[in-house]
Amino acid sequence: MTQAIGFDNDKYLRTQSQHIKERIAQFGGKLYLEFGGKLFDDYHASRVLPGFKPDSKINMLAQLKDEAEVIIAINAADIEKNKLRGDMGITYDMEVLRLIDAFRSYGLYVSSVVMTRFTGQPNAVAYQKRLEDLGLRVYRHYPIDGYPRNISRIVSDEGYGKNEYVETSRHLVVVTAPGPGSGKMATCLSQIYHDNKHGIKAGYAKFETFPIWNIPLKHPVNLAYEAATADLNDVNMIDPFHLEAYGKTTVNYNRDIEIFPVLNAMMAHILGKSPYKSPTDMGVNMAGNCIVDDLVTRHAANDEILRRYYNTLTQIRKGLASTEQADKIESLMSQADIHPDDRRVVGAARKRAEETNGPTAAIELHDGTILTGKTSELLGAASAMLLNALKHLAQIPDAVNLISPMIIEPICELETQKLGHSNPRLHTEEVLVALSVCALTDPNARKAIDSLDQLRGCEVHASVILSSKDETIFRRLGCNLTCEAAYQSSKLYHG
Repeated sequence: MTQAIGFDNDKYLRTQSQHIKERIAQFGGKLYLEFGGKLFDDYHASRVLPGFKPDSKINMLAQLKDEAEVIIAINAADIEKNKLRGDMGITYDMEVLRLIDAFRSYGLYVSSVVMTRFTGQPNAVAYQKRLEDLGLRVYRHYPIDGYPRNISRIVSDEGYGKNEYVETSRHLVVVTAPGPGSGKMATCLSQIYHDNKHGIKAGYAKFETFPIWNIPLKHPVNLAYEAATADLNDVNMIDPFHLEAYGKTTVNYNRDIEIFPVLNAMMAHILGKSPYKSPTDMGVNMAGNCIVDDLVTRHAANDEILRRYYNTLTQIRKGLASTEQADKIESLMSQADIHPDDRRVVGAARKRAEETNGPTAAIELHDGTILTGKTSELLGAASAMLLNALKHLAQIPDAVNLISPMIIEPICELETQKLGHSNPRLHTEEVLVALSVCALTDPNARKAIDSLDQLRGCEVHASVILSSKDETIFRRLGCNLTCEAAYQSSKLYHG
């Protein structure tokens, strides 16, 4: 059984690229496009808009590669303090290198890196030298006294005028960053200021997928965005500027609405007249026009809110989130009229845990079947559940051993006797490696391996917090994993 589709990805690629071309023409042939959210691997969008492909946005840009170039902005203070991208566990400075490689793999030209809010930070100076040694152009932008309220100072030789001018050569300049707070908008406006002084006509627009401006404020897709940004305390709002200017109700979020009067004044100061009457006007997001089944997207977004809730509780247990974030998501759940128990795999995992008095895991397949796994002497609960799911998908009788104990036992001995691990049970990665070895001679193991792709998009819940190894495997398999906010043991350290 395949997943229901609620979003037309082909239409999105087509209409989004056309809309960007129209915006370039509106400004006389040059556009600085601030790109918010994830350009690559946008799994949030693919979860709440079934049919949206995680690489949709980068593929859309790739269609414009002959007329586009990329500037990556990074806050020098983030370099100095080794700020981490939480979802990937790598520092912002390393994420810049990853982004450059990814852009180049799509044939996109990365023209330069801009270090914003540069004040001579030693790590930033060393980072610039490293990038330049790699053949990259690096520019420095500086803090501006009175930013963002002192418009006359900002839009002057003492403000944007002090920033180093990034020379660009293409019609579309995409400005992106390794994470929020990197100075993308300020980089765009600084460039427009310098272009204007050089007699070059240029404009600014913003590409932010969420919230979607032309669906209801309390639509689950927009509520799911608030759940995803609970740590930033973003709030979706009716755009009052758009309502006043056009008499039409549209959705934006608090930070863009709050900064719009300042941004509008800056653009008027630079260009003589601002081209926009509202934050919604600035956007180039066509995603709302590509929803083809509203009920499917509503259901998917509600599922995402529940996943965010459980993941936030887990992060609180790990000391990585605040209770206020969970409180906010609980409020969103109330608005969406959903309850934590609506996540079916949660009840299945809890029930199995009560029956076995030990850690368990449950998975919901695309046909609605729910399967569980429990902890044994040789297998962890997640590993057992994974094997049970593969047996079901490959139509292999439950009594069949996909991996012989003769293969599992030596691996367990290696873990405990040679590698010094206290837990002898196999993680999911080790199970898949062992299963791959068995597949060389065992047709059932081969059928199980061939069924792995059917796990993508399936829901998984564990009765305890899983190891980082197991979390990584489920992410790579494309499963939507949540856990109870409890560890298997009472130890203080959980590596």
